[in-house]
Order: sequence, then C-alpha cells, then structure tokens
Amino acid sequence: MKVVVLSGGVGGARFTRGLLAHLGPGHEVSVVANTGDDVWLHGVRVCPDLDTLMYTLGGGVHEGQGWGRADESTRVSTDLAAYGLGWDWFTLGDLDLATCLARTELLRTGLPLSAVTARLARRWDTGVRLLPMTDTEVETHVRLLDGTLIHFEEWWVRHRAALPAAGFEQGGLAGSIAAPGVVEALAGADVVVLPPSNPVVSVGTIVAVPGVREAIAATAAPVVGVSPIIGGAPVRGMADACLAAIGVETSALAVARHYGLRRDGGLLDAWLVDDADATALAPLRDAGWAADATATLMTDVPTTARIARQALALVGLDV
Repeated sequence: MKVVVLSGGVGGARFTRGLLAHLGPGHEVSVVANTGDDVWLHGVRVCPDLDTLMYTLGGGVHEGQGWGRADESTRVSTDLAAYGLGWDWFTLGDLDLATCLARTELLRTGLPLSAVTARLARRWDTGVRLLPMTDTEVETHVRLLDGTLIHFEEWWVRHRAALPAAGFEQGGLAGSIAAPGVVEALAGADVVVLPPSNPVVSVGTIVAVPGVREAIAATAAPVVGVSPIIGGAPVRGMADACLAAIGVETSALAVARHYGLRRDGGLLDAWLVDDADATALAPLRDAGWAADATATLMTDVPTTARIARQALALVGLDV
C-alpha cells in the first residue's frame, strides 16, 4: 500500500512512527514535510520539521522534548553567545548544528533541498520517503495586532505565541512549486493522511504550495485526518493561538470544517476525533463525512499504531 502523510513536526513525526509500526514492512510511506518554519541562523539553514521527522523515525530524537537530538549538548551555542551572537531563546544543540551544517554545505553545492533531504535521511534509515513540501525557501512571519512583523520562530519559541496575532505572511510561498515527487506521490497514493499537526502553519502551509491542493483534489485515494484538538485544546504546542489568528474556533468540529469536505472543494473525506469530542460526529456525518471517535492521545508507539489503524479503517482500509 502507498501512503502519503502531510506532516508538521512533533505530532506528525510521532503519528508516522506509529503508522510504520502498524503497517509493518512491505508498504511505501511518503512524508511531505512542512518547511515554512525554516530559518537561517548562525549561517546555516535550520529546518525544524524535517529534522524532527528524521530524528524521530530514525531513533535519535530527544523523547522528552519530542524534538532535537538525544544526548545533546550546547557548547557551541553557549560559546557563540559569549561573543554576543545568536538568540538566547533559540538554542541549536551541537549535534543538531551538525545536521544543519551538513544541509547548508550541500545546499551551497547547488543541490535542491529535496536532494539534500534525501541524502541526510539515508543516514537515519527512516523507513519513509521524506520529501520537503517545496525546494523554494519559504519563511513564515507573524503579523501582530500592532502591525509588527516577526519571524514565526520568534513568536512561537520566544513568546510562546502569547502575543495576539492578526495573521501570517509566508514569504516565497506564492512563487513556490511542489518539490519533486510530492504531486506524484499524491497521485499514486492509496490513502492520504493528515496527522495531528498544526492545521494552520504546518498542514495549512503544505497545502498552500501551488499544486498540492489540486493534487489532493484529483487523487483517487481517500483522505483522512486525525484531529489535533482534544476537548477544546491542542494536543501540544499553541495551535489554538494560530487558529484564533485566522478566526477558527479551537474545536475538533471547527478544524474539520476549516479543512473542508473534499467533495465540496475541501481536503478531507474522513475525520477521526478524540472520544472527548464525540459530539462532533453527528454534524459531520450529517454533512457527509466519514467520522469516528477514539482515544487519540499518542502516549506511546503501540497506542499511536492503534490510532493509525483506526484512521485507515475509517476509509475502509483494514491493513
């Protein structure tokens, strides 16, 4: 079976790890990763979601954080800070910095990000085909209520999304094209999955790449999503602040309607919600969705494998 996952960072990576555990060998999984959070720092290209996917699927992630490397140190960033360089709110670990240095060196030889990602991912033996959403540099900025524009990472990491946002501006996105393999993977998929990633700045950014939404609309594969909201709150992170910035309520039902039903021009055919949000099922089913509820908190790999199985079963795939 050919599966395509549209993934942000921690949530998408953990879901994909559970999906692989459920599927076992013999299946082809392509992961299209958000690169809208990327940033230049210390002269290197930092791709947080790509790296979180590589480390998580390759067994090198810091499990307690869900991002970054296990057994990490910060000697380089600490010494750079002594020179007055860097951001005290965004610290690259030494091992993480090595990944970014490798990426930057390869990019400067003229390789596109997709080719660089394939090379870096080989080291990690991720079990998936890891694809950036685009080879174009895309960077997300947040427009604050007073009109100030700051990089998404500053808003997200430094301010913990506590500064009310008026919206998001994504430089480079309008002129981008899908990276090689993305449209083809969607066209040839047996199922497309939107995992519990941020619906605004992760999945929303991927589907805003010209050609991606059209490829989802055209694929013969069913498209199923897993809600990132449990009981009116995001599973992790500050997705509620992102939803508020675009006028969407933080609820499983509202996020489903934000994505939209594919037959009506949206993205999804099916939506899996947490048991705490089972009241969303009736209105969704009445509107033509395939919808179901289960415990969706990804506490460990076996639990996540069970969630992945139920998501696939929702679109008739009993794998």
